[in-house]
Amino acid sequence: MDNKADILELVRIAAGNRILFLSHAIRQMSRPDRMITTADIRRIINEGEVIENYPEDARGHSCLILGVDDGQRPIHVVCSPKDEYLAIITCYLPDEDEWSDDLSVRL
Repeated sequence: MDNKADILELVRIAAGNRILFLSHAIRQMSRPDRMITTADIRRIINEGEVIENYPEDARGHSCLILGVDDGQRPIHVVCSPKDEYLAIITCYLPDEDEWSDDLSVRL
């Protein structure tokens, strides 16, 4: 499954079951310069777009989703849908020097 729409559908279905925040994601979310909430992650999953698809990821098929929080702050979320839950692998504020102007393409 290489289609971004297909993986996004799986992500949203898995998130409807349960969301598991892996330890790396929790560390990234709780950094004082980020303060990304679980509500932010849910919003990005529900409203964001898949910008990179990783079907061969060693952690299982995963993807990178771009979305915004309530304050319109852009956030990237890497996640992997499983049968019973969605694993949040990491999340971060994209560095403008490493991404295109719309933060959807790596430079």
